[in-house]
Amino acid sequence: MAEDEGPQIGYLALARGVPVVTSDGVTLGKVHRVQDNEREHIFDGIVVDTGKRKLFVDAPEVARIAERRVTLTISAQDIPSLPEHRGMLGAMETSAKRTAARWRRRFGR
Repeated sequence: MAEDEGPQIGYLALARGVPVVTSDGVTLGKVHRVQDNEREHIFDGIVVDTGKRKLFVDAPEVARIAERRVTLTISAQDIPSLPEHRGMLGAMETSAKRTAARWRRRFGR
């Protein structure tokens, strides 16, 4: 553990404004919001405010959540592939896609 990042914490304790850093040490931005699946109590990812836009970082791309820093599994060269956070519209779209996928699996399509 790096001295300046503090102890590891759970995603529910992650505060807004904590710096988000790529695996190669490049600061991406600051935590804007933690996304979770409330019904199943599962960490879904974080929304990062880069100063110019807000990006969604999926849970598997988060390596470590500490008190004063979030470290990602992706490098700086992977930043352009991160999707832009689209707020409620994006959440509804994601929910619709997940529901459609569930029905396709159920009916074998």
